[in-house]
Formats: sequence, structure tokens, C-alpha cells
Amino acid sequence: MSIRILLADDHKITRQGLRSLLEKQPDMEVVAEAEEGRTAVRLVRELVPSVVIMDVSMPDLNGMEASRQIVGEFPNVKIIALSMHSDTLFVTEMLRSGASGYLLKDCAFEELAQAIRTVMDDKTYLSPSISGLVVDDYLHRLSKADFSDPQVLSDREREVLQLMAEGKSTKQIALKLHISTKTVETHRRQIMNKLDIHTVAELTKYAIRKGLTSLDK
Repeated sequence: MSIRILLADDHKITRQGLRSLLEKQPDMEVVAEAEEGRTAVRLVRELVPSVVIMDVSMPDLNGMEASRQIVGEFPNVKIIALSMHSDTLFVTEMLRSGASGYLLKDCAFEELAQAIRTVMDDKTYLSPSISGLVVDDYLHRLSKADFSDPQVLSDREREVLQLMAEGKSTKQIALKLHISTKTVETHRRQIMNKLDIHTVAELTKYAIRKGLTSLDK
């Protein structure tokens, strides 16, 4: 039985390249592509793939938030992060979000194929180039029970914060999330109160620093 794969990356050329390589594997098939996290979540609900290859930095809904939603609803779906970011912040947040693997985009395709088969065996796969640093940092955080910030925010508040940081207006956020503008304003106040940050500029800096969005989006 083939491993059914969903590709989530905001760069079309990356998705096309990965699809071409993956479909040459006798035990793998690409069932869908998504250019941002919200579409990835919707497609997982529709198709329930075996594995999602997830970019970390995507507009609208980033890979961390998309992974949280997917794993929360479909714990058997495996997430493999494929990212340009080697910072421990991005890696540990993806692992906390439920990812089973994390690879850098400069890895060889053979490593990605190995990672897919590894997570399908219910194991975790980390790129050798970052695994030592990541494991040390991850264990240190766990030992201190450091689950605050940005975990102090709810899933919806993190979504609102990302969209705010990406320059979306209150009305645009309301339309995107299918909620009222009054609800968006309530979320904004709660975010500011929880983080003790009271300007959009500082919230944007915070969102970038915490990996909820990035400067290149």
C-alpha cells in the first residue's frame, strides 16, 4: 500500500520538484498540494494522507499552527517539517506542534525518503546536521517544563497574531477566520494583555522572534 503524501509549501517550484521525485518512489504517491497552512489543514480533513511534508514559514497560517491543528484532529497523520530554518526555536516548536520529523531544505532527496519511511514506522527523524543541538535544547526545555510563551496564547489567538503581523486589517482577519470584527478586536486585546505588549509594531516583532511569521513573507 502506497504512502499517501500531502505537500505543503508556498513555493510552487519546490512542490513540483518534490512531487516529481516522490512519485518515482514505488511505495509513495502525492495526493495533493497546498500553498499555505489553512489549505493544508482542509486537505488533510478531506483526504487524510499518511504524511504531510510541511514548510514551517508560510503566509496566512504557518506550519507550526497548521501542524497543531492537523495532529489535534488526526493524530495518526505524520508531519515532517521541511524548512530553511535550522534555529532551535523553529525545530522545537514544530516538535511541540506534533511533527515527527524535521529536515533542512538543503538535504538530499534520499534523506527525505528515509525520513518518510522512518516516521511511518512511528519513529522520529531529525536531520543529522541539527539533531545534536536540537535534542539537547529540547530536553533542556522539557526538564524546565518551559511551555509558556507563545503557548500562553490559544490556537485562535496565535492565528490572529500571525495575520496581524502580516499586515492584515481587522476586517480582513475577520473574513479570513469567518468571525466578526468585534471578535477579532477581543482577540487582539487578549493577546496584548497576555503578552503585555500594546502596539502592533511590537507584536509584529514578537511574532517574528517566536517564529509565527517571518520577514520574507
